Amino acid sequence: MSFNTPIYAIAKELNIDSEKVLLACKALGINAKGATKQLNKEDLAKVKIYFESGKDASQEIIDLNKGKAKTKTKSKKVEIKSKQSYFPNRLIGKS
Repeated sequence: MSFNTPIYAIAKELNIDSEKVLLACKALGINAKGATKQLNKEDLAKVKIYFESGKDASQEIIDLNKGKAKTKTKSKKVEIKSKQSYFPNRLIGKS
């Protein structure tokens, strides 16, 4: 039987926010989408080593996003010309 620990308990033990633990899991390649996700002993050890090394997961994610290239899109103004047609009034003579 394997021992599993939820992410919110790990965050409480490390005195950090559970969102930072989730970001660390993402950086380490651990599939975790919520604070109720339970980590096994191996993944728990990886996360603890990650935070003991002094890394800040939120800063790493921001640094990764800085390297992305920006793409520009061109937009055109399109004018729609339509001819308005009116119904002829039967009470008035032909025009």
